Amino acid sequence: MLQDTYKLKGQRAQLVKELKKLGISSPKVLKAIEAVPRHFFFPKDFLDKAYENIAFPIGKGQTISQPFTVAMQTQLLDIQPGDKVLEIGTGSGYQSAVLKVMGAQVYSIETVEALHKRAKVLFTKLGLDIATIYGDGSKGLAELAPFDKIIMTAAAPNLMESLTSQLIVKGKLVAPVGSLAVQNMILVTRNGDNDYTKTSHGKFNFVPLTGTHGWSK
Repeated sequence: MLQDTYKLKGQRAQLVKELKKLGISSPKVLKAIEAVPRHFFFPKDFLDKAYENIAFPIGKGQTISQPFTVAMQTQLLDIQPGDKVLEIGTGSGYQSAVLKVMGAQVYSIETVEALHKRAKVLFTKLGLDIATIYGDGSKGLAELAPFDKIIMTAAAPNLMESLTSQLIVKGKLVAPVGSLAVQNMILVTRNGDNDYTKTSHGKFNFVPLTGTHGWSK
């Protein structure tokens, strides 16, 4: 039974205050973080940690991202209602839910079948219309491209043309890129057919991207 109590809502409000202090300034992002019950996506034996600003294991070698990281990536994407968004790495489904409550049309691809199935069931329970795909996210989703926004929630060894080419002109991609130990959060904006602007937004640590263009096949 999925329940959201006054106590848990209060913990979310405190988390939002913490994220503001850390530099998350978008009112839309903060509102979404406060609206989505993170504990629904959290291992049920550790619900007391659901509103701490930490990443946490969710099984199969994957994690639910730190709330600051989720907020930062979402803020960089500048989500607008109706945006068609590709998420690479469904994981717990929490990031997908944040994007959805902001009005995005979300397509989320996951390479770990157990996580894909778990998220799909949870989205249905929560009444969230999120398209879930089981497959190799490192290749993107060419059959449904182009996308307004693309978000990668796993560490990539480099920026793949297979993904940047799936953006619309003026579209944005945010991805952690670097070594397995540490990655730079990169924001790519597509200005034209072969014209991209790239900016860096701090260092992070994500689980490795797998698949054709990831760290392991």
